[in-house]
Amino acid sequence: QVQLVESGGGLVQAGGSLRLSCAASEGSISNYAMGWFRRAPGKEREFVAGISWNGGSKYYGDSAKGRFTISRDNAKNTVYLQMNSLKPEDTAVYLCAVDRRGSGWPTIESDFGSWGQGTQVTVSS
Repeated sequence: QVQLVESGGGLVQAGGSLRLSCAASEGSISNYAMGWFRRAPGKEREFVAGISWNGGSKYYGDSAKGRFTISRDNAKNTVYLQMNSLKPEDTAVYLCAVDRRGSGWPTIESDFGSWGQGTQVTVSS
């Protein structure tokens, strides 16, 4: 069973950058596609980005395109989310998860599992 731990969140001014990490504290994620989601107050969980098991394919939600980059280092059992040009509306808890569907480009949370607890990102205006 994979257990995921997110880190790297914090308070940043609009226009700034953060890099989030998602590390497997138990188990290995090297054979799994992975995804990042976010949950803003009063809103449903939103897909942010996904990456194939070897990092060769990446895809993004509309809010992340052109500003965020997902990557992974399987030797470190870690997935990253580089976030640039942050906006106040990016404020949310960011969570990573394992792609359980195993095919295609899943973007809905029911296709993912082994959720981490999340890391808070707050962007001030």
